[in-house]
Amino acid sequence: MSFIAADPTGDRIEQYRQLVTQAEALVADEANRIANAANLSALVFHALSAVNWVGFYFYDGHELVVGPFQGKPACVRIGLGKGVCGTAAQTGETQLVPDVHAFDGHIACDADTRSEIVVPLIRDGELVGVFDLDSPQPGRFDDIDRAGLESVAQVFLAAT
Repeated sequence: MSFIAADPTGDRIEQYRQLVTQAEALVADEANRIANAANLSALVFHALSAVNWVGFYFYDGHELVVGPFQGKPACVRIGLGKGVCGTAAQTGETQLVPDVHAFDGHIACDADTRSEIVVPLIRDGELVGVFDLDSPQPGRFDDIDRAGLESVAQVFLAAT
């Protein structure tokens, strides 16, 4: 299977459709959440431009614990309601943050990060974790990214 990187000058909605198709193929017939999170992190990290961290945090019943990711070493544990990840986990809503320095309580795991998007992973009303992407570019993520990444998150949830 061959995976292609997104072309930032093309039709981004179509690129996300292709990314979701690739994600579905990548997790087909695999139910292990660690394996799927590892492969999806790598897929998205290499498919999207201007990202410096892509990965998963899993809820252990008390807090979020870092899972598979691509990028620099990360914060290991994040409390619910803390930072962008903890806020997404607590509210159950995707957090799209154009400037992390303006987000009250932002946790700076990587000083190069300027914008972030975090998609909560919720199955049957229960928190599984979050899917987190960081960028060194301010305002990197928008509503097209939100819809596309929420679709990738659903692929993950459906497979595990």
